[in-house]
Parts: sequence; C-alpha cells; structure tokens
Amino acid sequence: MSGKGFLFNKRRYRILFLSIFIIALGFIIMSGGESSDPDIFNDEIYNFRRIRLAPLMVVLGFILCIFSILYKDKK
Repeated sequence: MSGKGFLFNKRRYRILFLSIFIIALGFIIMSGGESSDPDIFNDEIYNFRRIRLAPLMVVLGFILCIFSILYKDKK
C-alpha cells in the first residue's frame, strides 16, 4: 500500500456523516414519553413519532451508512 490518502473521498464522507446524523436524530425523536408520576401511565409512548417514524429513520440511516461504505465511484 503505497498511498497515504484518505480511505473515502469527500462525497462518501458527506454521505456517511449524513447517515450518522439521521441515526442520531431518529434516536432523539424516539426518546421521551415518560410520566412524571410513576403511578400514572402515559399514552404518549405509543404515538406515531416514537413507534413508526423514529425507527424508520434509524433503519434508513443505517442503510445510508452501508451505502456510503459500499459505494464505488465511476472513475
């Protein structure tokens, strides 16, 4: 291995950092829904944002991350 360059090019790093941001955003959206009183159940934990949207964002972020690793330039 003679070259001392980066493993990825600039475009692949941008896609990778975007995917990490999407994964982190998905986990942030998924958090919350707790009740201030432990004797009272809060139905906020079962809303659309935490059950459907946030896990979908996390999975899409991982797919984008895998894409950024396996993406091959057309050079």
